[in-house]
Amino acid sequence: MPEEIAGSIERVTYYNEENGYSVIKIMPEKRFPRAQARDGTIAVVGTMPELREGETARFVGDWIVDERYGRQFRAERAIPVTPTSTPGIISYLSSGIVRGIGPKTAEKIVNHFGDETIAILDSEPDRIHEAPGLKCELAENLMKAWAKNRVMRNVYIYLQGLGISAKFAKRIWDEYGEKTHAVIENNPYQLARDVFLIGFRKADQIARDMGLAPDSAHRMRAGLHYALEELSREGHTYAPSELLLEKASGLLGIEDLAALNVALKGQLAAKTLVADVLHDPQAPEPTEAIYLPRFQKAEAGAARLLRTIAGSGSMILRDHRKTDWERYLGKLSARNNVSLSPLQQSAVKAALSGKVSVLTGGPGTGKTTALQMLINALREGDYPFKLASPTGRAAKRLAETTGVEASTIHRMLGFVPGEMGFEHDEENPLPVDMVVVDEASMLDLWLFHSLLKALQPTTHLLLVGDVDQLPSVGAGNVLRDVIESGVAHVTRLQEIFRQDDASHIVSNAHRINQGLQPVSDNNSKDFFFFNISEPEAVADEIVKIVKAKVPSRWGFDPIQDIQVIAPMYRGAAGVNNLNERLQAELNGDLRQAQVTLGNRVFRVGDKVMQTRNNYDKDVFNGDIGFVESINDSDSSLEVEMHGGYVDYDFSETVDLMLAYCISTHRSQGSEYPVVVMPVLTQHYMMLQRNLIYTAITRAKQLVVLVGTRKALHIAVNNNRVAERHSGLLHRLRVY
Repeated sequence: MPEEIAGSIERVTYYNEENGYSVIKIMPEKRFPRAQARDGTIAVVGTMPELREGETARFVGDWIVDERYGRQFRAERAIPVTPTSTPGIISYLSSGIVRGIGPKTAEKIVNHFGDETIAILDSEPDRIHEAPGLKCELAENLMKAWAKNRVMRNVYIYLQGLGISAKFAKRIWDEYGEKTHAVIENNPYQLARDVFLIGFRKADQIARDMGLAPDSAHRMRAGLHYALEELSREGHTYAPSELLLEKASGLLGIEDLAALNVALKGQLAAKTLVADVLHDPQAPEPTEAIYLPRFQKAEAGAARLLRTIAGSGSMILRDHRKTDWERYLGKLSARNNVSLSPLQQSAVKAALSGKVSVLTGGPGTGKTTALQMLINALREGDYPFKLASPTGRAAKRLAETTGVEASTIHRMLGFVPGEMGFEHDEENPLPVDMVVVDEASMLDLWLFHSLLKALQPTTHLLLVGDVDQLPSVGAGNVLRDVIESGVAHVTRLQEIFRQDDASHIVSNAHRINQGLQPVSDNNSKDFFFFNISEPEAVADEIVKIVKAKVPSRWGFDPIQDIQVIAPMYRGAAGVNNLNERLQAELNGDLRQAQVTLGNRVFRVGDKVMQTRNNYDKDVFNGDIGFVESINDSDSSLEVEMHGGYVDYDFSETVDLMLAYCISTHRSQGSEYPVVVMPVLTQHYMMLQRNLIYTAITRAKQLVVLVGTRKALHIAVNNNRVAERHSGLLHRLRVY
């Protein structure tokens, strides 16, 4: 149960104007012998409205013990209480609320108005001019500052009365300001649309606390929007209307589908949701597809732009109109001392003789060799080109394997954070003849649309990737849809070139992809299987493997070189528990600086991952770094990432997670020297062929699986790729 303390503010040690994080010292109304310093004060930390010396406030939260600063009160809610005593009012007025009003001036005001000072400032502020000796300019400034401060505080008190923490109250105030009360009273579900990290569930709780009925129109409309957002997080760009109503019914606990349908019609009429009719030749009748507007716009736009590019001419096409391809590719191979297979030659030819092409294939099949030959051809023809990947890690690897500069797609397009757009678009396209995108299986619809907008109709586009890996984390099924649409020339490489007889990583990856069980007899040099059935024992073994067994036998660094990848977050062998276990074993020295934020502990030396694109910091979802330092004085920590340093305010660490163990989706686009993975029947919902295949193909030198062969058998035999509702394929076929 949360506790409550109250007291007057003695000192404001720290206040962050951007996020409201504060460290203050209060003189409590009651004694707390274990927490009070020698001067009788208590340290209170947390996100709160700006409080000033002399004020009184109530704090709701819990006690924590900081290793450096001892016992503190961590406040979830901070409610200012108007000072009533003469010393308190004097202290508050002179605390800096208005520059130029110090203790002597404040004393003049309070001596004149007495205990009525606060009431007069609230209701008759003009009377402040009556105070003897108070300059007119100071009086005017005090009136303005008091009015602004009073509105903000009243909003904070109102919000916290609704059970909203001070942290979220700050975000709401920043979004709505003086309109906060009116917005929430009109429609509390607006919070879920406008305020970062306030989702439908939190808005729904606030609405229910306000007394809104479960079947109110506002709630049903918000629930439909929330259901579509949830489906987009599962990879869908749209939902058939029947699926949407069913999903919303379950989320809202409303069985009246007719009422939900009425709410849906209202959303469509207001254009907050969009309906399209999609014609699938394999379906008996057309699908009524319901979209969030941003996905419908991106999908229709991507289809239009890709068809335009595919049907347009180019400088490269003109120059190669009469090319004898067999002779040309033979000379190209000879000049670069590389022998290409017929399929690799076909890929190079497709990229140069067609506007849109796809090069796909598993590990070791020669995608990089074919790409390198294409790069040589572009250089010889003096055709400007760019290489890019969806993530920084994938771009770095692309540059290393090709010897050519590569970047993230965001950086190539010139992302503009404040405008949430790109420098390069239809009005300012990239001045290149070809763009190559590697790891294209990670492309989601929004990023693909942004890329296409930045290409001239004359630009060639080559998508390179392994279509058998997991699809993108974001909504859409771009690579698979483009392959199946017929718009692109598709080359699928299948012959394995990079193969060591003693290596099983590549051969086992291909066996898994073909539905065959991997060879797991532990007789290879790089593929091992530990047969353990209990999740707790699996977790124990993984810790031993990472900490001692692999480092002692092969010399790999347990933090830098070994990546644990788990199918699920929960459970003894899930991402969350394994991160805690591995942190304790690999970086558990309590003498290292650390900070506890919520239920998470960050320690200097920790391996961490960014979980959300942050364009201001130039860090992206999936980037891995290491905590370099922790600074309590300004509530920040520094992370070394990609050879540079990124500063995080404590409030921004919500975007960081420990990365000793990560999910398979988050491993996409990366390679690690060693991959260790639990494979258990308890992970049944996630045991899929493309998931195991993706994890194994992340390893360059060593794979260690820990679990049961039954679970591995289930995964390899489960080739049911989860259906994603995506209209891109239909639009590419129709338009």
